[in-house]
Amino acid sequence: MPPLILAFAALSACDVAGVAAGWPLLEWVTKPLLAPVLAVHLWRRTGRRHGAVLAGLGFATAGDVALMLPGRMAFLSGLVFFLSAQLCWTTAFLRAGAAGYLRSRRALCAVHFAVWVAAVAALAPALGPVLGIAVGVYASALLTMALTARVLGRGAAWGGSVFLGSDLLVGLGAAGVEFTGREVLVMVTYTAALALLVTAFTERPTASGSRRPRRNPRDRAPTTLAAADSG
Repeated sequence: MPPLILAFAALSACDVAGVAAGWPLLEWVTKPLLAPVLAVHLWRRTGRRHGAVLAGLGFATAGDVALMLPGRMAFLSGLVFFLSAQLCWTTAFLRAGAAGYLRSRRALCAVHFAVWVAAVAALAPALGPVLGIAVGVYASALLTMALTARVLGRGAAWGGSVFLGSDLLVGLGAAGVEFTGREVLVMVTYTAALALLVTAFTERPTASGSRRPRRNPRDRAPTTLAAADSG
């Protein structure tokens, strides 16, 4: 396993432990490092091919910090940062051919749309008009990301789906629905989703639609060289 993935796993475990034990200092030390570690791992593996994914991880870092702060404005700021992250990741998946992939899977899109409607309808009354609209907009971007992620295969599809579950748990908390272990589940699913999505790009470095490198004119096929010499 790559060293940075091991570091991400260790940071994730410490962050989850901090949430479970009620140690905010441990969470403040570890959570802001989660997305940056994955960004460095992706950059080392693929360079600048996946700039949109790297930008999304930057927005996710800002969102992680905002959501650790108290207050409604901090929560709204976190939503804006994560909305930007979802748009960045969706851009990367569209570059990988997600539009064509989903064109023949309209039933799948319809199911996701129904999930969006049901979730927003259930949460909106408890969130209020302003927060309800903000959550509805974010949920539509999140669902779009989860759908387009499927173009990169099973791992990315799981990453998108797990991200949906994680943010649904966040939404339940914002709506005042609490149960034992909710915050721990949020972090377990969130870190798993990030790892799955980033791994999908490191395993397929050309998925973002980057151009193929130009062939050196000197690197001609042996048969071509032989024909030239014989002439």
